[in-house]
Amino acid sequence: MKRIDNKDNNIIYYIVGKNIKKYRELKGLTQVQLADICNLSVGFISDLESNTFRTISLNTMYLIAKKLEIHPKQLLDDIEK
Repeated sequence: MKRIDNKDNNIIYYIVGKNIKKYRELKGLTQVQLADICNLSVGFISDLESNTFRTISLNTMYLIAKKLEIHPKQLLDDIEK
């Protein structure tokens, strides 16, 4: 995975992906399980978490947060602080 500079506008995707992984693991879910409950592909979840994608809709972020039982803004929390 490439390193993201905090001056890069794409850092938001890195942050969201890392937070999805964090909260998924805290819930004890695998990528397969999260993909299943969200009706998304495992590849999409994997790409989100590994920063190999360049977009995610607000609707999809909301869906994932809802299934992880967290507030959507938690997916935007900077985990590097």
